[in-house]
Amino acid sequence: MENLQALYESKKMTVEEAVSRFLKSGAVCGTDIGLAHSPRLYEAVGAAIQRGELDNITQHTLLDTAAFPFYREEFAGKYHGVSWFSQGFARKAINAGFADAMPCYYRDIPGLFRQYIRPEVMVASVSPMDKHGYFSTGCDGSISAALLDSAKIILLEVNRHMPRALTAPQIHISQVSALWEHDEPLRVLPAAKIDEVSARIGSYIAEEIPDGSVLQLGIGAIPDAVGMALKEKHHLGIHTEMFTDSMMELIECGAVDNSEKPIHTGKTVAAFALGSQRMYDFIDDNPMMEMLPVDYVNDPATIAKHPKFMSINAALEVDFYGQVCAESIGTRHISGTGGQSDYVRGAIQSPGGKSFIAFASTAMGESASRVVATLTPGAQVSTSKNDVDHIVTEYGVAKLRGKTLSQRAKALIAIAHPKFRDELTFAAKKQNIII
Repeated sequence: MENLQALYESKKMTVEEAVSRFLKSGAVCGTDIGLAHSPRLYEAVGAAIQRGELDNITQHTLLDTAAFPFYREEFAGKYHGVSWFSQGFARKAINAGFADAMPCYYRDIPGLFRQYIRPEVMVASVSPMDKHGYFSTGCDGSISAALLDSAKIILLEVNRHMPRALTAPQIHISQVSALWEHDEPLRVLPAAKIDEVSARIGSYIAEEIPDGSVLQLGIGAIPDAVGMALKEKHHLGIHTEMFTDSMMELIECGAVDNSEKPIHTGKTVAAFALGSQRMYDFIDDNPMMEMLPVDYVNDPATIAKHPKFMSINAALEVDFYGQVCAESIGTRHISGTGGQSDYVRGAIQSPGGKSFIAFASTAMGESASRVVATLTPGAQVSTSKNDVDHIVTEYGVAKLRGKTLSQRAKALIAIAHPKFRDELTFAAKKQNIII
């Protein structure tokens, strides 16, 4: 351990020193999702660019958590941000034309990094080094292994608040180019407010989920409402891209024990986690939590191995064919495909499995229907008409799989907001969908 600690100290420096010593103009950097980000590194790179010491740096990110410099207009053309799944800051930068987006399925990102992008620099926020000389990538199984495969330079922010996930990728001190310590509390997500609409949708979905099911839940009020409504179920399992507080609560109350999962029996599987500090503490050194690479977790073949797999995701709009748009409003970029289609496909291939796309029936203060005759021009299809299964609003559940176009239109109109049903029926008749 003494030799390991000496090696640690030899690689310890300020973040500014790490940038100065290891980054060169033209460098391509990659960072995993959510809590993996190092805002201090990004700001140090931005400062070096402003001083004229660096230029043409590219940073690939997922689920951006702040207004990082590569998503600020003053760095356009010098510090390039590429978002693989966007939040507000990246979304605004992409729509304004000074950042870029990568179309992809979440499960394909590791392969795309290995085959096409090959970033030479990996940036990560990690847990403290253990007695064997390893750092854990903590809440991110996701794409870290792929970044380790390609990176020649590994820059680590060591944060004692980062949980040690026992199965997350491990980085040995001998692999590390530079590290700095920054013990900042981890980003937490405020609990979603479950309103009446979300609670009603959650109860509809919960009625469709039998004991012994395996769950994938997204983030937000509706997935949280589903979680609340499932607390009286038994022997549920979890296999999900994102682990959230609602899932932790299902484990703590005994509804989830993972006992009927045919693989990873007794274990909760996720690609990454984002939520409360209490949830991060739950993950820390927990042998029942497995944070694994997303190209395995989100593989539809892996998902389909679980009987009674239940997938719950969101959408912005759905048309009469059942085409689901969850990532743009017309041509305006919102997020990304993520894992929605992975889980839809896996769930419908699972024996007894079901997929649910759930959303409030209206948007924009009830002035627009989310059930539409045709998608907004330029809208990106996240889940195809051939894969879609159940659509859920506060007015009920529309089962589309195995239904004709006419039957789908009627089922969707029945769960649209009542004030739009006549308009939608007229449109369906005009298109000769309903005769």
